[in-house]
Amino acid sequence: MDRFVLTGAQWAKIEPHCLGKPADPGRSGKNNWLFMETVLWIVRTGSPWRDLPALFGNWSTAFRRFRDWGEADVFKRIFDALSEAPDMEYAMVDASIVKVHRHGQGAKGGPQSQAIGRSKGGMTTKILALTDALGNLVRFELLPGHRFDTIGVAPLIKGIQFDALLGDKAFDSNWIVEDLNQGGAQVIISQRPARAQKIKIDAKMHEWRHLIENYFCKLKEFKRIAMRACKTDQSFSAMIYLAAAVSNAP
Repeated sequence: MDRFVLTGAQWAKIEPHCLGKPADPGRSGKNNWLFMETVLWIVRTGSPWRDLPALFGNWSTAFRRFRDWGEADVFKRIFDALSEAPDMEYAMVDASIVKVHRHGQGAKGGPQSQAIGRSKGGMTTKILALTDALGNLVRFELLPGHRFDTIGVAPLIKGIQFDALLGDKAFDSNWIVEDLNQGGAQVIISQRPARAQKIKIDAKMHEWRHLIENYFCKLKEFKRIAMRACKTDQSFSAMIYLAAAVSNAP
């Protein structure tokens, strides 16, 4: 059974953020490198935790450890550590729908307590992402699949400086345009036919929007991201952060 095999450079950045290091107070974790590859194997293959190969250890122990690390925001810190300083000459925003596997349903409080909604494609989750000018992930938000893309834009762009924002016509909203104008950012967003006052956009710059579409294709090579099998947003977000981390730092 092949392991994911993290590079030495990746592990050097990951290790300081792992829990249970020998220098930490309390119980030490067993082989954090192997555990990290365990999670990557799950994310990459899309397999249920119960199907974890024996070389990775007991599946239940690994799952509980993953859940604990998710609650402690370890995977978000790993993402931040492995992501280079973003190139914010301009930013790009887009959304992608993922189907929710039946294993991803059944969280306490029902799907309405998580970013899971019913749309034409069944139960779905929407990943709304902001990337830098190179198409690398900066932030993301999870939304129920039937919600409008614009719902999650405010937390994505809050506190971030960029010279321009690229997006498709799903993001042609008056409040977004006004917010960008107030912040001095150029609007490079396709416009709906119904817009009364047309905005002149840089068509050549808009062509670079394919980079964020390419990024979603790369992210969905991880099968646990292409189809959500996590019951909670916390666990699904943790998997996205880890997949994005190793994608940002190959």
